[in-house]
Amino acid sequence: MSAQGKSIGQSNAAEVLMGAAVILVALAFLALTYMRTGTGSLSGYEVLAKLPKVDGLGIGTDVRISGIKVGSITDLQLDPSNFLVTVHISLRSDVKLPTDSSMIITASGVLGSQYLSITPGGDEKIIAPGGMITEVQAANSNDLMSLAGRVMGGSSSAPPKQEQPQSATPSP
Repeated sequence: MSAQGKSIGQSNAAEVLMGAAVILVALAFLALTYMRTGTGSLSGYEVLAKLPKVDGLGIGTDVRISGIKVGSITDLQLDPSNFLVTVHISLRSDVKLPTDSSMIITASGVLGSQYLSITPGGDEKIIAPGGMITEVQAANSNDLMSLAGRVMGGSSSAPPKQEQPQSATPSP
C-alpha cells in the first residue's frame, strides 16, 4: 500500500469518528431538552373540566399550579348537546387536588401563550382519577385582540354621550 493511500484511509476514519461524535452530542442534547421541558408523557391521573370557551388551548397545553407545570391537556371534546368543551387533563401523580379547586384560562404575559391555571381549594376531599373540576372560569374576554379592536374601532366600554337638544327660544 502506498503512503498516499494510507493517509487517505486515516483521514476518512478521523472524519467518520468526528461525525459520530457530533451525532452523539446532538442526540444527548435532544434527550436532555426532552426531559427538561417536560414534553414527555406524564405519569399520573386524569381529571376533567367543562368550559364554555377554550380559546388558545390545545392538546399539550400546560396546566400549572402557582406557575409550576403539573400536567397538560390530553384531549378537547365538544359536547353537541350543550356546546361545552370537555377538557381532559393529565396531572402528575404527586399532585392531589381538593374537590373545591378552581381553574381559569390565563396567559403568561401580554403576548404569552395560554395555559390552564389551577388554584387548589381547602377541602379535605380529593378529586378522584376521572373526577371533575367544577369551579371553572372561561378565558378572559379582555384579551389583547379585543382590546386592540376597541382602540382601532374607537369604541369604549362607556356609553356614548347623548347631546341635549337646544331650545329654539332664547331665555329672557
